[in-house]
Amino acid sequence: MNYDYLIVGAGSAGCVLANRLSENQNHKVAIFEAGGSSDIWKVKMPLALLYTMHDPKYNWKYYSEPEPYLNNRRVFCPRGKMLGGCSSHNGMVFVRGNKDDYSRWESFGLKNWSYEKVLPYFKKIETWSEGENQYRGSLGPLPVSLSKNSNPLFKAFIDAAGEAGHKTNFDMNGEEQEGFGMFDTTMHQGERAGVAKYYLNPVKNRKNLDVLKYSYVEKILFDGKKAVGLQVKVKNKVQKIYANKEVILSGGSINSPQLLMLSGIGDANHLKDKGIDVVSDNKGVGKNLQDHLETYIQQECKTSNTLYTYTKLIPKVLAGIQWFLFKSGPCSKSFLEAGGFAKSSPERDISNIQFHFFPSFVINHGLEQPKSHGYQLHASPNHPKSRGHITLNSSDPYDYPKILFNYLQDEDDLKQTRECIHVARKILSQPALAEHAGKEVGPGTEAQSDDELNEYIRSKADTAYHPCGTCKMGVDDMAVVDENLKVKGIQNLRVIDASVIPEIPSANLNAPVLMIAEKGADAILN
Repeated sequence: MNYDYLIVGAGSAGCVLANRLSENQNHKVAIFEAGGSSDIWKVKMPLALLYTMHDPKYNWKYYSEPEPYLNNRRVFCPRGKMLGGCSSHNGMVFVRGNKDDYSRWESFGLKNWSYEKVLPYFKKIETWSEGENQYRGSLGPLPVSLSKNSNPLFKAFIDAAGEAGHKTNFDMNGEEQEGFGMFDTTMHQGERAGVAKYYLNPVKNRKNLDVLKYSYVEKILFDGKKAVGLQVKVKNKVQKIYANKEVILSGGSINSPQLLMLSGIGDANHLKDKGIDVVSDNKGVGKNLQDHLETYIQQECKTSNTLYTYTKLIPKVLAGIQWFLFKSGPCSKSFLEAGGFAKSSPERDISNIQFHFFPSFVINHGLEQPKSHGYQLHASPNHPKSRGHITLNSSDPYDYPKILFNYLQDEDDLKQTRECIHVARKILSQPALAEHAGKEVGPGTEAQSDDELNEYIRSKADTAYHPCGTCKMGVDDMAVVDENLKVKGIQNLRVIDASVIPEIPSANLNAPVLMIAEKGADAILN
């Protein structure tokens, strides 16, 4: 079997690439996805986002190794295993990152990734609900909507942030990111606006595009230093499929470095240790792993505007019926729709913290129901300095890799996290929230000293689900791909997904990944 382009992974990046590379009917394209369809109600219903996160049919359900600076806890690392990838189970918050993020990328020798160079691709992605301007697009495939969720807790929270000295920001993807307000979301007409629905579904019947579900890519095939195809298990039959032009990895920040290493590209000593023949000694593969680490500041709520209402049988059933019949009501929202960006202390030059406000308690990634009305602020430093890595357990492609984030390894990450608890407490204690505010239950008012806050963070902080950086783009010795996303030292092989991010942006990662994929598609076609 021969194609021009072979794409590994039908997540956010893969769906964009399948769409753009097959626009020219002379290009024959195949995309391989280990999971199946995401065309199910659990994906479509915004409030059901935690269901697929815990279902091994739709999720890889990775866990980290014991994290040494988080009291040796193993951290849950869900990754989408279905068409649309993580865009089919994420929180639907659409944040691009700010100008400084991309200026830093540019400063790493990546002149084509400055803010000015990436902005046209961000605009190309979207049709924004509020209309086009110099920062926003109106002709893109993906509907992006400024949240209009009318839950009174959101207005009270944004007003409280203003009373605490923060500005209100109508568009955090516009001229400036700092400030508080309602986020942009990928929800449309009461349903999740996943990338599979808006990039892949409209083109999946093109004669020159094959979408192969339940297909597991075992390794990349090489002729010397040239990628020529893939070894893939499709419906329990292993086959070799060849690429006339390029092989493109879009498996994400866990699976892409794993596949490179299984195929012989990585740290030569590590590969030899696992009995893998070395094709290219690239020390950076699997290194530079980053994520946003969130700490929850939780407060009981004296009013009944929280999602605790819908843990009761009758309200839950009525909300479900309303969504199934009319695509409206509480199930048509994600409720991760308010938040903002702020400095954790006056010493910080730029806003270094992202906040998400959520009108409920989240316990163990939603596996446990809250016992009372409450709300919480998720606070995470935007640019952690700690770095982790991904390594192989074995040469078996079906053996999960080892993941170690090293969260809080850098002392400043811990300091910033402590600082953002103080910022959150100041917001939550303002008059605008007074009628709702009950007692603080996390960390709890008794936790005041640095040591007490450190212990709360180490025992409770958790992933914001933004792993990236493991096949980083750059010009230094640890870079895996160049600025055109070509794997260094190898012909006809690119990586286009969150793993190429050199430094994590101030953002939920779906928007930056779509930008990378749109830009990567242009690099291939040009």
